[in-house]
Amino acid sequence: MREEIINRVASSKLKNFDLEDFYAPGTRSSIDISQWLMEGLVLVESRFRESVKTTDFTAYKNHHVALHCSTDAIIPAWSWMLLQAELSGIATTVVQGSLEDLETLIYRRIIEDLDVSMFENLPVIVKGCSKKPVPVAAYMMITEKLQQVASSVMYGEACSSVPVFKKKKSL
Repeated sequence: MREEIINRVASSKLKNFDLEDFYAPGTRSSIDISQWLMEGLVLVESRFRESVKTTDFTAYKNHHVALHCSTDAIIPAWSWMLLQAELSGIATTVVQGSLEDLETLIYRRIIEDLDVSMFENLPVIVKGCSKKPVPVAAYMMITEKLQQVASSVMYGEACSSVPVFKKKKSL
């Protein structure tokens, strides 16, 4: 007599959450502003403004753009503002920082607006491995959001999850 194999994971209340499902479409681009600095180190306002003015930013249409400087130059705040003004209406997202900073900002916007009420009082497992660049900060943000509603939050896969949070039982 054969025993029936029961998939306890499939029949449990456990809900999966995959941050990769919320990966925003669009090209990611990085612009290194050191190209517009004298010897890559000194920002000369007139030269910088002229370089920015003659750059064709339409190449970044609908891109998510990370602005950074690869040298140790001291960059005044107004220069980042100038670049933001040029990219506004062209790029989908603009951030001063790395590509990871860019992904973090994109995920922050998505997670802030995310309705997680469907996870009310349920155990949730946040999928760990992804093929897309999901920043660690996004895992932290979704944990904070899920803690407000879920009975527990785990990381990984159902077969090998790591407990992260468990709601305390109220008396």
